Amino acid sequence: MTKYEMIIYWNEEDQLFIAEVPELAGCMADGSSYQEAVKNAEQVITEWIETAIDLGRFIPEPKGRLLYA
Repeated sequence: MTKYEMIIYWNEEDQLFIAEVPELAGCMADGSSYQEAVKNAEQVITEWIETAIDLGRFIPEPKGRLLYA
């Protein structure tokens, strides 16, 4: 489990759950279920951080609010 805040909502148009990670610019994922969206977002968070490290970019510390548990 990550410590980054996720905002998860249903997108009626796409018929998918969307998981946004507001602390990591542009970091978001989707899934056909709530759980799948969270799982996919956790993978995207890992990839986002790995890419930021490779590029020497700043990685924000998680604020630890509104955590999915």
